[in-house]
Amino acid sequence: MASSFRPSISSFMLPSLSSCNPSQKFSLFHLGSGIRRFHNFGLKPSKFLRHDDDNCMRAKASGNTSSIAAPENALDWVKHDKRKMLHVVYRVGDLDKTIKFYTECLGMKVLRQRDMQEQRHTNAFLGYGPEDAHFAVELTYNYGIDKYDIGDGFGHFGLAVDDISRIVELVRAKGGKITREPMLVKGGNSVNAFIEDPDGYQFELLERAPSPEPLCKVMLRVCDLDRSIKFYEKAFGMELLRTQDYPESKKTIAILGYGPEEKSTVLELTYNYGVTKYDKGDAYAQIAIATDDVYKTGEAIKLAGGKITREPGPIPDIKTKITSCEDPDGWKTVFVDNIDFIRELE
Repeated sequence: MASSFRPSISSFMLPSLSSCNPSQKFSLFHLGSGIRRFHNFGLKPSKFLRHDDDNCMRAKASGNTSSIAAPENALDWVKHDKRKMLHVVYRVGDLDKTIKFYTECLGMKVLRQRDMQEQRHTNAFLGYGPEDAHFAVELTYNYGIDKYDIGDGFGHFGLAVDDISRIVELVRAKGGKITREPMLVKGGNSVNAFIEDPDGYQFELLERAPSPEPLCKVMLRVCDLDRSIKFYEKAFGMELLRTQDYPESKKTIAILGYGPEEKSTVLELTYNYGVTKYDKGDAYAQIAIATDDVYKTGEAIKLAGGKITREPGPIPDIKTKITSCEDPDGWKTVFVDNIDFIRELE
C-alpha cells in the first residue's frame, strides 16, 4: 500500500525543455535516457556526459530533438511496448460523498488514499481489484473547491454489470440520478442504462456476463475521428477494435485499446457530425497508461504529431518516471514507467 503522504503521479509538472539553453536541453536528455542505458551495460555514465554544442544547436534549429534522445525508430518500438490503461483521473467537489456513492451504489472498493497537504489536495483510488491488474479511478479533491465544469467534450465512463436493473434500483434508492432507464441498445441485443454520480459524471451501465474488467470504458468526443484514430494507433500503440456509424444519431464511434473489448478497458472516441470544437471544462483530467520506457514514448508522441506537456523523467522525491502529452483534440494522457508504478504500489 502506498504511503498516505506520497505524491500522486498526476500532481507534478516539470519545466518545459523549451525554457532551457541548448547545453541544458542536451544534458537533460542525456540524464534522462542515456544514463539508464549505460547502467544497463555496467558502464559509468560520467565518461559519456560530453556533448557537441554544435549538434545541439543544429537539432534545436531543425526542431528535431528526438534524434538526441532516441535514435531508433520509436514508432516501431511502440508496437511492442508493454502497455495497459492504469486509471482515469478527474476532479470531484465532495470526496466523501463521491466515495460513498461509488462504494454503496457501484460496488467499488477504496484501494488507497493520500492527503497532500502542501499541494492542498487529496487523491483517492477506487476500483474492483488491485491496481496492478485492474483499471481504476483516481478522484482528486482540491481543498475548498466544491464544483467543477465538466463541459461537453467528456462523454462518460463505462461499467459492465451482470444485473443492470438491480444497480439502477440501488442508485435510485440511494437518491442517485437515472438519466436513462434500462433499454435495448439500438442495432443490438444488449441492454444499457445511464446514471449520474454526485458531481455530474455520467456512467453507462452495460449488461454483460461477469467481466474481468468492470470499469470497461472511457468515452471522449473528438473533432476529426480519422486523425484521432491514426494518432492513438501510432503514438499510443492502441489497436482499432471496431468502428460503428449511427446515421440516425449523426455520430460515429471508434473503439480502441490494448486488448479485447469484453475483457479490458477501452477508449471510445465519438465524432458527432459537423462538430469541430468542444468545451473540455475543468473537471476531467487525464488517463494514465503504463509503458516500459517513458523516454521512447515521448519520442513516439512527438513523431506522431502529439504535444508533450511534461518531458520524460522522474517525479521529484518518489522517482517514478512519467511523461505527459495531449492528443490532437487536447485530451491529456500521462505515461508511467511499468516498474516504477509497481514499486509505488508496494
